Amino acid sequence: MRLTDLSTKTSRWFDPNVPLSDIVVSSRIRLARNLAGHRFISRCDDEEKQEILQRLKEIILSLKELGDIAFIDIAGGSSIERDFLIERQLISRNLAIGRGPRGVVIAANELFAAQINEEDHLRLCVLAPGLNLDKCWEQISRIDDCIGEKIEYAFSRRYGFLTACPTNLGTGIRVSVMLHLPALKITDQLKKLFASAKDMNLTVRGLFGEGTEAVGDFFQISNQVTLGISEEQIVEDFQTLIIPKIVEYERIARDRLLVKDANILDDRIARALAVLKNARLISSHEAMFLLSNLRMGINMGRIKEISINTINELFLLTQPAHLQINKGRTLNAEQRDILRAETLRAKLN
Repeated sequence: MRLTDLSTKTSRWFDPNVPLSDIVVSSRIRLARNLAGHRFISRCDDEEKQEILQRLKEIILSLKELGDIAFIDIAGGSSIERDFLIERQLISRNLAIGRGPRGVVIAANELFAAQINEEDHLRLCVLAPGLNLDKCWEQISRIDDCIGEKIEYAFSRRYGFLTACPTNLGTGIRVSVMLHLPALKITDQLKKLFASAKDMNLTVRGLFGEGTEAVGDFFQISNQVTLGISEEQIVEDFQTLIIPKIVEYERIARDRLLVKDANILDDRIARALAVLKNARLISSHEAMFLLSNLRMGINMGRIKEISINTINELFLLTQPAHLQINKGRTLNAEQRDILRAETLRAKLN
């Protein structure tokens, strides 16, 4: 599998043809695991990291139920290639900037990834478009069991799965849902949401996970507690209570904009479209902000001539590493801004 096989198309988890996809972009479940008999990554030397990498790589690549999968050597890749995988939600920034032997096994459909030698020995991840956590849990639980039959995990009867960070101790599960919440931002209600999330032991992160800002009005909501509560309960709470309530708040905010501030809303959308159709230089941050307004406008029925597929595609194609992978060479900031503007004009005009 070559990165150029992925770089010109939209990720499968960005599919708009599923329920709630106008607000709920994708669902993701991650499991943190470590191997019995080995030190945590922060204590490993390169020789031990290589041994862990080789064992896990062989086991995961042997799982026929994963279909078309491939291993990517992160340590041996370029910084652009690593950034590209971050942009597509396939690896974390921690894996990208880590040291020593490390890699990732990814599925061709981009709905499965197994990071090896990140903070933990193994980080399994299953994604799905829209709100589909039940399916994610079913798949990742089955994959986890298959790997567990071939290797012994570090596990304590008292504490559960042992992880490098205490916040992952127990189940090792991280349930995460990516949401597009432009109306809550416009109506200045995000602070309320963040306060409520904190009270419910939830974490709010940006588009590319931990330590990133919420560019393009995309937010990732995930659980903080992994000890003393079952995986099934965490998944059920997200699927039936937490995310539906946030979706309801965003819909109310959008309806309020249509009723009270329709002219302001339409002006915001029209200005975004005008800039994106005519800009000669545009930064990644500005493009994401304006594309967010267009995405909201399309989903609210204010724009008819542009498809949501085109906008979703542009969110990825205009990212810095995507531009460079598709161009086939390294570009400086100004060159990226020029190429990004050209890409936007070609798709929107």
